[in-house]
Amino acid sequence: MPLHTHATHRIVVDAPAEKAFMFFTPAGEELWVDGWAPRYVHPEDGATQQGMVFCTGQGADLTVWTLLEFDRQAMRSRYVRCTPATRTGTVEVACTALDASRTQVEVTYTLTALSPEGESLLEAFEGPQFEAMIDGWATLIDRNLPRLLSATIR
Repeated sequence: MPLHTHATHRIVVDAPAEKAFMFFTPAGEELWVDGWAPRYVHPEDGATQQGMVFCTGQGADLTVWTLLEFDRQAMRSRYVRCTPATRTGTVEVACTALDASRTQVEVTYTLTALSPEGESLLEAFEGPQFEAMIDGWATLIDRNLPRLLSATIR
């Protein structure tokens, strides 16, 4: 079981890069991730900005997220996430325009286990399991694409 893992996978989204980048913000993910319901701490309205803090999960799965870097021009963001009972680390998203209507999205997770349970959970972030998780994101985005493209994501 890994104590520390680093994994990167790329998907392609059928949307302009400026739009696709916002799909991977907390507010954007509310539109395509079932059950994703962040509780915004700062700012309270959930506007995506560097330094924002929000929480997901509850109990032993409570996770505190902080948006460390948010660069709309470079289309890159980096979050630190800590689930104190099990794991901590960073999540990075980088978007690159392939053409006017398609975007390559690179997702990188770097996680460290904080407990034996955390070590077990990190297995999902390795190899084919991680790739399948991120490929699943592409499927969910595609299913919700009309709503995502028409949305103004904060």
